[in-house]
Amino acid sequence: SFHDIGTEMIITKAGRRMFPTYKSSISGLDPNAKYILLMDIVPMDDNRYKYHNSEWVVSGKAEPLMPGRLYIHPDSPATGTQWMKQSVTFHKLKLTNNAMDQQGHIILNSMHKYQPRLHIVQANDVYSLRWNSFSTFAFPETSFIAVTAYQNEKITQLKIDNNPFAKGLIT
Repeated sequence: SFHDIGTEMIITKAGRRMFPTYKSSISGLDPNAKYILLMDIVPMDDNRYKYHNSEWVVSGKAEPLMPGRLYIHPDSPATGTQWMKQSVTFHKLKLTNNAMDQQGHIILNSMHKYQPRLHIVQANDVYSLRWNSFSTFAFPETSFIAVTAYQNEKITQLKIDNNPFAKGLIT
């Protein structure tokens, strides 16, 4: 439902959790091997957007790219069995517009389109990450525009209806 309307994600200086939360089912891993799951969020294009006449339209060239960050799932490393037994959620990941962030949040520019990407790496610890190959997955349904305030009232209503923590949006 969110994707059909055009998902918007709030970004704040302090960091804000994504809603809807990124959630994925994983299969095909070696049950006994250890894996680290990571997420990054990359620009979808070189444009800046604005919400005009009830739709998102290009309004210029993108701002310079913020420093790329990887968010390591807090259960990492874990065995293939552990990852495959239930859906994996990235509910603790936070988005910020603070370029000086020291908390490890993902830094984004407001009014830009982004695509979350899930990376699965067979590795026993974070120190061996760079020596191993990544499998990367991106799902178009998870793309969003970063905003500091919701622009589309339909998104605001969907978030109120579906997020038990969004009751502060009710006016």
